[in-house]
Amino acid sequence: MSTIAADRRPIERPRLRLKPGAALLTLLIIVIAVIAAFPLAWMVMSSLKTPAETMQVPPVWLPATPNLDAYAQVSDVIGLGRSFFNSAVIALVTTVAIIVTSLMAGYAFAKYQFKHREALFAILIATMFLPPIVTLIPLYRITGYLGLNGSLAGVLVPNLANAFGIFLMRQFIKGVPDELIEAARVDGSSELRILFQIVAPAVLPAIAALTLFAFVYHWNSYLWPLTVLQGNADAYPLVISLSRLLSYNRGALNTGLVMAGATLAVLPPVLLFVMLQRFFVDSIVSSGVKG
Repeated sequence: MSTIAADRRPIERPRLRLKPGAALLTLLIIVIAVIAAFPLAWMVMSSLKTPAETMQVPPVWLPATPNLDAYAQVSDVIGLGRSFFNSAVIALVTTVAIIVTSLMAGYAFAKYQFKHREALFAILIATMFLPPIVTLIPLYRITGYLGLNGSLAGVLVPNLANAFGIFLMRQFIKGVPDELIEAARVDGSSELRILFQIVAPAVLPAIAALTLFAFVYHWNSYLWPLTVLQGNADAYPLVISLSRLLSYNRGALNTGLVMAGATLAVLPPVLLFVMLQRFFVDSIVSSGVKG
């Protein structure tokens, strides 16, 4: 009986102890995360403050009575609905187009053998090193010849393909086994079916990462839309419309209004990152493993 009682004693689980180096690294990561998140948190808190609280010295960290008045005023000042729609069209259309064109071109560069393939790919990579300001005037002239200036189409057309996206897809598609593709061809599958039903699912983390990069870049794009839209305020995306708040702001009286507009502009990219975070991390890990 004593033996049985001894066997029933609770098993002591080992305590998790961090080594000094690991604990210091964890603390450093937390400090960096807090510093990086502080401006975003301050922006959101300021958008919920009253005008008196935004002007108070020393500053008030948390609003005494949070309110959404600033968000209602933003809609009246900049035409929030229309600007939001324009930004969504620009970001979504360009992102989808970049994913499709990058997959197709990346597949061709990775799996097809054709003359001057490496030279063409080198030229493509070289375009990544051109500053956007260098291509601004040529693109503006081209869209002018096509009669697209002053419209959303003028913003969209030059951004339907992306050199970085093609490079990224090519690197990941190279890792897809050739035997898998050849087996699909033997079964009679078309190249498009192979691309979208076999290759695309195999590089899903890379597609998610490219989706995030493309959406955030074109959602926040400012110079090209401002140039090509030629003062057509009805077609302005949200980022350009928010510039009106800077002239609308007088002193600190309307700081909450500016912060509310900035919060609304940041919200869609943040939500997209939260949804694609797992795939984004997987793509970084995969690229690191593949070297």
